[in-house]
Amino acid sequence: MSVKLRLMRVGKKKQPSYRIVASDSHSPRDGRFIEIVGTYAPRAEPSVINLDNDKALSWLEKGAQPTETVRKLLEISGAWATFSAAHPKASVVTKKGTPAKTAAPKAEAAKAEAPKVPAAAAPAAKATPISEEPSADEVVAEVAADEVVADEAAAESADAEA
Repeated sequence: MSVKLRLMRVGKKKQPSYRIVASDSHSPRDGRFIEIVGTYAPRAEPSVINLDNDKALSWLEKGAQPTETVRKLLEISGAWATFSAAHPKASVVTKKGTPAKTAAPKAEAAKAEAPKVPAAAAPAAKATPISEEPSADEVVAEVAADEVVADEAAAESADAEA
């Protein structure tokens, strides 16, 4: 029996809400299920996700495959990150549910074929990471320092002309 974590539609006509359930993959969408893991209300502003992360993690560890939508909901709740940290190979799944082939062998082969460049000839990289942006105080200090340097350069050129 293969188990899926998927959405089960409940609610009135034109007002859907969903239960996140663990069910047999052969049972119908709104049919028999094994356990309710949480709920999802997409029409609420903002959308409401009530998910029992412990239940979701236990089903994922047992081998249940989430649908794409449920996987996104698990990522939002943080359960997917917890699962993928504990099981790195199991968390990489393609659309059809088979484990994805990693690109590591190709990357290693390309790295081996790449010409070796000495460190002195390599272009200098910026020391700060891309994600780390300067604070407003640092930006103001840089602009002020640039203005002072520009003022000093203008004063020196004026002295040289006179």
